[in-house]
Amino acid sequence: MTIDEIVRGESKTVEFKSMLPKDSERYIKTIVAFANSQGGQLIIGVDDKTREIIGVDEAILFPLMDSISNAVSDSCTPQIVPNVEPQTVDGKTVIVVAVAPGPNRPYYLKSRGKEAGTFIRVAGTSRPAHSEKIRELEMEGARISWDELVCVGYKVTDEAVTKLCADIMGYRKRAGLPGREVTRTQLVNWKLLKEMDDQDAASNAFALLTSDYFPFSKTQCGVFKGTERNIFLDKREFTGPIYEQIEEATAFVLRNIRLGATIEGLVRKESYELPVEAIREMIINAHCHRNLADDSCVQVAIYDDRLEVTSPGGLYNGLTYEELMSGHSKLRNRVIANVLGQMGLVESWGTGIKRIMKAAENYGLPIPEFQVFDDMFRVNLFRNFLLTNEKKKNMEISEKHRRSIGEASEKRRRNIGEASEKICDVHRKKLNDTQRKILVLLSEDARLSAAEMAEQIGITRRNIEANMKKLKDQGILIRHGSPKNGYWEIVG
Repeated sequence: MTIDEIVRGESKTVEFKSMLPKDSERYIKTIVAFANSQGGQLIIGVDDKTREIIGVDEAILFPLMDSISNAVSDSCTPQIVPNVEPQTVDGKTVIVVAVAPGPNRPYYLKSRGKEAGTFIRVAGTSRPAHSEKIRELEMEGARISWDELVCVGYKVTDEAVTKLCADIMGYRKRAGLPGREVTRTQLVNWKLLKEMDDQDAASNAFALLTSDYFPFSKTQCGVFKGTERNIFLDKREFTGPIYEQIEEATAFVLRNIRLGATIEGLVRKESYELPVEAIREMIINAHCHRNLADDSCVQVAIYDDRLEVTSPGGLYNGLTYEELMSGHSKLRNRVIANVLGQMGLVESWGTGIKRIMKAAENYGLPIPEFQVFDDMFRVNLFRNFLLTNEKKKNMEISEKHRRSIGEASEKRRRNIGEASEKICDVHRKKLNDTQRKILVLLSEDARLSAAEMAEQIGITRRNIEANMKKLKDQGILIRHGSPKNGYWEIVG
């Protein structure tokens, strides 16, 4: 403990006491809270209001240290073993009680019992943990993740198993991973399914990856005017399998940021104003590491100056901000993270933060901001408005070029979008889910290829082409122009 650290005051991991309270429970609850959170230091001999270093009388120093160790040992369960030692700060001696994040959570005061005696750190204070938090601490202590628990009441169907296996294989193929057949056996090995009483039981992860069974499992996306959450310009809410939410949320962001271009020799290269890999990484991480015991949902917000992605739940199982930024990772949702890794959506654990920062650096963007709160984690990827004249010129050229291509002008696309809404209403009962998604995508960009739609929807190109043929046969879709430079019109 240094004078500079004392000047910064109390925090989530630091608490001051001018003297040791006679009622040991007043400081033991702080010890418990540190063990249940990210660890911390209790400093005896510093005024918590003025931050004045008072010090501890040398005559009682060692007896006081012994009494702290004994009180912690006698009052807490499971046992907490803090490091209690004297330190000299500004010529005075203080007692530093250092507590590491505990592996055997939850820790609590014996005298109060688990329900009333479990404490956690919130900002700079120690507060009683509510019942949901206690359950989460219990799973952390038992090394169990919520997503691997049995989802009581969720029925496993052959259709859901077949679709999930096919989707995993499809993602692996697109990611260039080694081809492998994914079967029900793999789903059992990955803890997505459990064999109980001669039948399959779904884990929470299986339900999250095959349906919209849980109301909290959704991604809310919004575009806001300015830099605050005041005026919506656009908003969407995506549900269903998590990997589909990731794709849909990424596509939403790309539709609502600028697309520019640079001319390199005779080659014109288009690129978004924000790195696509960073956008995807932010949204994937939000779903991988979110607290699934929290009823909140993942939120993706676009402002004039930044892209903001927020996931429910703070850092997991004692992980500190410093460890996070250095590439250390603790998986809150091990089953989901493993499946997304099998699909090629997650490259390797602990690299997400560095990948986002590196992508921003390569784009010449400001350093991304990572914010840790008690009940949520947020990443801000800043949009760069300080563009050079050359970049501005290229982006203006790109925008003019896109507006002038063929007959699909902005006015044309708006008309097509309006037609799509009408057609979807008229044919809603006759169209399947994939066909409706195709019409929505084409209403937003009439020049999308089958491959691009396949990637956004998360199915095979052949499936897209088969459904588009049906839409053409029904007279809903008409192709104008050449295969390379033409566009689709929705006519009904």
